[in-house]
Amino acid sequence: MASFARTVDEFPGSAPRNEALSSGVSWGAVFAGAFAAGALSLILMALGAGMGLSSLSPWPNAGASASRVGHVAIIWLIFVQIIAAGVGGYLGGRLRTKWVSVHTHEVYFRDTAHGFLVWAVSLVITSLAFASYTTSVARPVMNADSGAGESRLAAGNQYFVDTLFRSDRPTAERNDAPERTEAGLILMNALRQQDMPDQDKNYLASMVASRTGMTQAEAERRVTATLTAYRQATDEARRAVAHSLYWLFVALLIGAFCASYAATIGGRQRDRVSA
Repeated sequence: MASFARTVDEFPGSAPRNEALSSGVSWGAVFAGAFAAGALSLILMALGAGMGLSSLSPWPNAGASASRVGHVAIIWLIFVQIIAAGVGGYLGGRLRTKWVSVHTHEVYFRDTAHGFLVWAVSLVITSLAFASYTTSVARPVMNADSGAGESRLAAGNQYFVDTLFRSDRPTAERNDAPERTEAGLILMNALRQQDMPDQDKNYLASMVASRTGMTQAEAERRVTATLTAYRQATDEARRAVAHSLYWLFVALLIGAFCASYAATIGGRQRDRVSA
């Protein structure tokens, strides 16, 4: 018995199918490919993180350098996108509904759209999974530090505050947490401006002089040197984050292309299956 899935050209006397009643998107195939791509992406990212941590070492001249690991991480991220998005896009195109009475160019467009949707949905799923995992890991640490949160400085700021108050006459007992918190806030406020206001600079230098025994001029020079080093470290961190985001954009763009292209391959193979 002939299949009902043949085109209208094969049955000239038959009535054409009302395409308005059928969806152009096979959401079941899209979600199946997206879940497959998301799962494969998580597995490969976990493998890459394990290899990266194994290659690092806290000892000098041991293990791979941080810059080398960063370059390998970028390559691995692109590789993950190619594999995960390609597999997910192929499944999305292969599992979608077979369209009848649809022009070849329209079928190609729909397959490409299916691959792009698979990539987009998998990206959302993976992002939510990472966000949930990060929140679950960070919550105990945040709860443990909540009691001392008011007296602690932001990460990356505490070291430079410590350099301000270093002295050759250290004391066994020191209760300068409020002063250190205030100094950290002054430094962070100076980053938002072209230069530290003279009022803040004089006040911070007086604070440093009273705690270290320096003269006012020496304390001012230390404040200037510390602020310069803090600006340089912040700028380097900003450039590193921007650099990683640029490469993340490139990797995701490659993933979108691979998913869309793989979906067209899966769609062509789906249409060639005998009815």
